[in-house]
Amino acid sequence: MRVILNTGRTIRQGSYVERKTSADYMEEAASLNMNRMDMFELAVEDGNHIRVRSDHGEVVMKARAVEGLIRGQVFVCLGPYANHLVGPETHGTGMPDFKTTQVTLEPTTDPVPTIRELMERCGGVGYED
Repeated sequence: MRVILNTGRTIRQGSYVERKTSADYMEEAASLNMNRMDMFELAVEDGNHIRVRSDHGEVVMKARAVEGLIRGQVFVCLGPYANHLVGPETHGTGMPDFKTTQVTLEPTTDPVPTIRELMERCGGVGYED
């Protein structure tokens, strides 16, 4: 399924920003917020794993049904999971395409990577515990 990825801050994600190694931060950052009908079409339920692919990269996340999302759009809070999907191109504005990234969704049984694994995958160093 091809959809538009929208990213932004959430209150919950912001409250954990100083504790990026916590399970609560990972749960919020690794959640792919979706319209229930899109989930039904993909045959996934809350908590199922979904591979999210963009032209920039891919990551496995957990599906989460939320009310109010338009069909064909998904939301991920800003953080390491979103960073693996949004490209670095700013088109001269200094701001990447945090609101218009096209992604493909596919159910998977692969595990959701930890934040440390994501950081190491892109050549960085995992957050300190």
